[in-house]
Amino acid sequence: MATTIKTYQTTFSIGGDLEINRMGYGAMRITGKGIWGPPNDKDEAIRVLKRAVELGVNFIDTADSYGPYVSEELIAEALYPYPADLVIGTKGGLTRTGPDQWPIDASPEHLKEALEGSLKRLKLARINLYQLHRIDPNVPAEKTFEFLQKAQQDGKIKHIGLSEVNVDDIKNAQQYFEVVSVQNMYSVDNRKWEPVLDYCKEHNIAFIPWFPLNAGNVAAQEKLKTIADKHNATVHQVALSWLLNHADNILLIPGTSSVEHLEENMKTTSVELTEQDMEALNSISPA
Repeated sequence: MATTIKTYQTTFSIGGDLEINRMGYGAMRITGKGIWGPPNDKDEAIRVLKRAVELGVNFIDTADSYGPYVSEELIAEALYPYPADLVIGTKGGLTRTGPDQWPIDASPEHLKEALEGSLKRLKLARINLYQLHRIDPNVPAEKTFEFLQKAQQDGKIKHIGLSEVNVDDIKNAQQYFEVVSVQNMYSVDNRKWEPVLDYCKEHNIAFIPWFPLNAGNVAAQEKLKTIADKHNATVHQVALSWLLNHADNILLIPGTSSVEHLEENMKTTSVELTEQDMEALNSISPA
């Protein structure tokens, strides 16, 4: 039986006017342990950012809370003045009290400070994609959305996205602004948010999965490894390739602090999964 290579779109238009390559870069890992403080090797972090752009990345995902502030500062140091087609998406709504600690604060007061800080650190007059890191259970969502709406009207934000939300959250936000991206945990073996992905696909909203591979799922790892060996690829590359093939509105932001690992991630686009591979991967059960 002949094998059919699965094909997919290589670009996606965020908000209808920001054309980006679907293999992006997540800049969380260019910080210290626990996403706290500066990286162990700042020179390598700078090299990673420069190399990502050289390899065709034109979408970088970051947040004011990564470090905090460290990731945004390094992006500006490495890449400013930015290439004309580079889209930097940053986020606000989390604060930091120590390594691996992420209290939520999506109050208008905090978001104002966070947004102004991000603009300054990134050396931008306007952020092309500003994402709400979390909806705050202690703040009426409407207050948060009203702030983002106003910031967009004031020209400080071009497009707005959300993170870790359900379909009702998106619909609520859409009463205040167009939601152009959603960033939820999602992987070949963790499809809790499949209804959100389906909604985003239907409405041409970018879906940006984080944590694209659950290394603790042994059964999934075995199936991924079988396919990876067939393609002379890594398990991680196959997991990323599945995402690219699964839906054309999925944007990938694998993160790393190593140029070698970055280059390995970028080779994901050369992995040509077949329809049979996709069927096998689609059958993977959650851990």
